[in-house]
Amino acid sequence: MNPVRILIVDDEPAIRRFLRTALIAQGYRVEEAADGEATLDFLKRNVVDLIVLDLGLPGMDGLEVVRTLRAQGSVTPIIVLSSRDDEAGKVAALDLGADDYVAKPFGMEELSARIRAALRHRLQQEGEKPVFRSGDVAVDLVRRVVTKVGAEVKLTPREYDLLRLLVTHAGKVLTHKFILREVWGGETDVQYLRVYIRTLRQKLEIDPEQPSFILTEQGVGYRLRASD
Repeated sequence: MNPVRILIVDDEPAIRRFLRTALIAQGYRVEEAADGEATLDFLKRNVVDLIVLDLGLPGMDGLEVVRTLRAQGSVTPIIVLSSRDDEAGKVAALDLGADDYVAKPFGMEELSARIRAALRHRLQQEGEKPVFRSGDVAVDLVRRVVTKVGAEVKLTPREYDLLRLLVTHAGKVLTHKFILREVWGGETDVQYLRVYIRTLRQKLEIDPEQPSFILTEQGVGYRLRASD
């Protein structure tokens, strides 16, 4: 079996060396690029399984790289690296089609977990399993039936639409803007979304006050725990 191929894009050689060493030790094949132009040029000639992309690149920045790749039809998972206080950059990258983000400085364990989740999400999208299972919750996307510990859970049409969107992108961070656009056409307030999330948690979580199924990404959006 060929190892998973990851492209690291960062203008700091020290970070590229650190990531290369850590990821190779985990069995990944690692490629490198120092800026946006080199990234796009490399991807014209090569296929990778995942991209770890710094947003603060010289010249063409990370946001423009994400925008260009998604406009070209690329579905390769992208995890962006951003400074801890660059909330606007993280949200913009996710809205453009990035799959996840890690804030600098970051721990390798966190990044590795995000990489595994992004790769798993891609495989699930390709497989498009009709029944999603995570913990005590199962969602039958064909029959539109939701169960918790085997018992059917009644959802309103809007609640189901919101849950289906989260299930379709399980393991991926979805921004408030993306969810509002997909479920409500963009014409509603974030507070309205929070009400629906709270209701879904009350119906699906073991402990709605400490959710483990529908997770909050503070200031960004929500993430559904990936399937088992």
